[in-house]
Amino acid sequence: MTLLVPDTTARSLAGRDFLKEVDLTVEEWRSLVALAAELKMARRLPGRAPRLAGRSIALLFEKSSTRTRCAFEVAAHDEGAHVTYLDPASSHLGHKESVADTARVLSRLYDGIEYRGSDHALVETLAAYADVPVWNGLTDDWHPTQALCDVLTMLEHSAKPAEQITVAYVGDARNNVARSLLVAGAMMGMDVRMVSPAELAPGADAVQHAERIAAVTGARLDITSDRHRGLAGADFVHTDVWVSMGEPPELWDRRIALLAPYAVDDALLEITGNPQVRFMHCLPALHGTDTELGRQLASRTGRTSFEVTPEVFESERSIVFDQAENRLHTIKAVLVATLAG
Repeated sequence: MTLLVPDTTARSLAGRDFLKEVDLTVEEWRSLVALAAELKMARRLPGRAPRLAGRSIALLFEKSSTRTRCAFEVAAHDEGAHVTYLDPASSHLGHKESVADTARVLSRLYDGIEYRGSDHALVETLAAYADVPVWNGLTDDWHPTQALCDVLTMLEHSAKPAEQITVAYVGDARNNVARSLLVAGAMMGMDVRMVSPAELAPGADAVQHAERIAAVTGARLDITSDRHRGLAGADFVHTDVWVSMGEPPELWDRRIALLAPYAVDDALLEITGNPQVRFMHCLPALHGTDTELGRQLASRTGRTSFEVTPEVFESERSIVFDQAENRLHTIKAVLVATLAG
């Protein structure tokens, strides 16, 4: 794995918020990747000293989670910090108490605050009123901790330097994962392709952010609906779910019809022309009918897999569980950089 900058740059993030990729410089972003790699190696060493001993962290979750919650909790505990988990029923956030007031209260009690929810404006408000670092665990607009782990995973699975890596995101490219990957890839100087139906392409703001960064890093960006153009030569093919639990069923038929040609199966991976291509997914994935949502969709559509087939998901080309593990190490890097300096 080629790391581009020393992790010492991460020290400049002490006391800072981590809300979206574009709030960081290229050097700061790359330093977090380097720090994550260092902390991943250090976790295996005996006798290591925790870097966050005595710190306390609040986790505000308005959306349910597996990987984000577990990664924040284990990362904090590994480094000696204490964690309080607050689900929607455990706080008055936005209901009986304003977001600004919640931020000011929690700042008196905790050394850092994580937020996972829908409206990105809420995490920005938390950060504006909190006196401690605020971290974005996911909003509808951005998913920066996922993008960090995606970058680390690609570097681990490629002998190429970042500037020579090609990643193609396939599917609904408007969502938070795609937007964050587009900007993160630009930060790393990668060749980044967003491959989707035109009406599901990334928003203009994300594209403009990525283009501005690419002008500095030399990244190559391509927003296309042409699968052959977007996938040719890709080292990594990344996707995400087409529909989410809670979305109205009337949206499903239209969305699935639009995205069916972009399902990741063996034939789609063959378009890359790369026998070493790797498959990525932020999880959870709909690759069968062993989930409630999968069964609902199968009953409605007759399909038994959606954004990825079980053959690809379970194949040796799939590195999705390496991604899932790396959520831990990259989130730990964010905590250490912003709290320990």
